Amino acid sequence: MIIKLDNVSYYYKSYNDDGTVGSAVGVENVSLEIEEGSFVALVGHNGCGKSTLAKLLNGLLIPKSGVVTVNGLDTANRDNIFEIRKNVGMVFQNPDNQMVASIVEEDVAFGPENLGVPQSEIVERVEQALKQVGMSEYAKRSPHKLSGGQKQRIAIAGALAIRPKVLVLDESTAMLDPLGRREVLEVAHSLNKQGMTVVLITHFMEEVLDCDTVVVMSGGRVLKTGAPMEIFEDGELLKKVGLAAPRTIALSQMLDDIGLKVTRNCTDAKKLGGEICQNLKK
Repeated sequence: MIIKLDNVSYYYKSYNDDGTVGSAVGVENVSLEIEEGSFVALVGHNGCGKSTLAKLLNGLLIPKSGVVTVNGLDTANRDNIFEIRKNVGMVFQNPDNQMVASIVEEDVAFGPENLGVPQSEIVERVEQALKQVGMSEYAKRSPHKLSGGQKQRIAIAGALAIRPKVLVLDESTAMLDPLGRREVLEVAHSLNKQGMTVVLITHFMEEVLDCDTVVVMSGGRVLKTGAPMEIFEDGELLKKVGLAAPRTIALSQMLDDIGLKVTRNCTDAKKLGGEICQNLKK
């Protein structure tokens, strides 16, 4: 196990109408285990606690109660933070907010430079990271002239250059067009196949189809954890949290429920279309 959360809670400071100080739930009583090499998706509506949980994974936030451990290291111990942040790379929602240099290769080098990595090794890390995300040919380009998907791939390369064991994508596809989203997801799955642990935070349910585990959150709590199809079959849960199964799957479920002979939980729109046509011919 690479990450463990044991009854973790985190609260934000808030202000009541009368000016007194209160608190708002970020996450509450969350227990979760993430196995090394797995691909885990955190899903839920806006404000459900996904991003708070993401920031707890590498010590950007420290729990008010409970314990978060990364590779056996307690995030609440400030002596561990340097090592924890080397283990957990973060990529956030807006790629433009993550650009710190005017040249792609310099941007990717920013992380290892701050870790004090020798220059010769930085060059090697930058080349490898850009190759991993398929952006080697853009090394001398300005990141601000790239597409949203390309910028996010550069941001991922920057995280990879610190050689983490875990990559956390916090709504990293939210501001991208379909092509950009596909590019980022392909990189994430490629890295996972190479052995990297990936935590994907998203509200696009079609993005979780090929994940190992889906964690459904609402109100700062984990409501259910399971395989993608197990989550998609729980229509009552999805309705409760304001989510829906991917359209092809939802349609196949509905048609199967009314007695048509179609493949339930079908992910192939073309296949489902053919099966619908066969039913219409009868």
